Amino acid sequence: MKLQEFYELAIQAGIDADPRGRRCVEAELQDVRRAYEELKTEDRSTFDPEKLKNPYADSRILQGNAEREVKTVLAGIDIETPEILLADRLNEKGSGIDLVVAHHPEGRAYANFYEVMKMQADILNRFGVPINVAESQLGSRMKEVERSLLPVNHTRPVDAARLLDIPLICLHTPADNMVARHLQALFDRESPARLKDIITILKTIPEYQESLRNNAGPRILLGSDDQRTGKIFVDMTGGTSGSKDTLEKLAQSGVGTIVGMHMSEDHRKEAEKHHLHVVIAGHISSDTLGLNLLLDQIEEKAALSVIACSGFKRFTRRV
Repeated sequence: MKLQEFYELAIQAGIDADPRGRRCVEAELQDVRRAYEELKTEDRSTFDPEKLKNPYADSRILQGNAEREVKTVLAGIDIETPEILLADRLNEKGSGIDLVVAHHPEGRAYANFYEVMKMQADILNRFGVPINVAESQLGSRMKEVERSLLPVNHTRPVDAARLLDIPLICLHTPADNMVARHLQALFDRESPARLKDIITILKTIPEYQESLRNNAGPRILLGSDDQRTGKIFVDMTGGTSGSKDTLEKLAQSGVGTIVGMHMSEDHRKEAEKHHLHVVIAGHISSDTLGLNLLLDQIEEKAALSVIACSGFKRFTRRV
């Protein structure tokens, strides 16, 4: 398939897996289109046209000809300049890498990745947090993340890829949507009664089995084995961690256990204050699961040769 098709398949898969539902996502895109129509001519020259059809600011083709044929990809969780050099070296040895796939955003997709955080408000609302409260608490957190990105030299790996003529793409929220949907559906179906049952379920998944072998397996962060789970919220998409203040509202709305990739110490203390249980599935392992599910869906169109690097390991669920 061509690079453009690869990219579009990934974005559409992400929309299909979006916890908000496709209708909500399409409404957001329509709002963006209306805002674009109202822009002055001089402002349109710097507008990113991908925003008209891709709701995820953290996922873009960063470098390369969109018409290039893609058969072999180098995929990793974090792709920086060393991984671009690795791709170039592997190609010198005959690997034939057509595309480097990063999970975490780079380049212009990293500079404003905080924009995807607004989706958290609708997700929280689906778990019982009033939308006005969710949006208000999230707004200040988004500004905090935006400020943290201002000094970052975010184009380094993209520049390296350009100089070596290696196509580069990043797929962040689409993959995170995939793992969030997969695990939420799994827990909804299996209804684990106690925290230890969540860990038992996670241990059946190849990506988490691999993380256990690397001493980074799932663990209970707040709570104990035999404590009951209550309502389970899989919190694994939406850019990065939201406002810690929202944890109180989640507890009040009836959530008993949060299953996440990771949690800061400030968020942990706030969750503990409001008697929330927290299970950390693992960051890189959860990212790996999401990227694997996404690649499986892309490969329904055409088979790919996938070379794994940078924390990623390929597990396929395609029959």
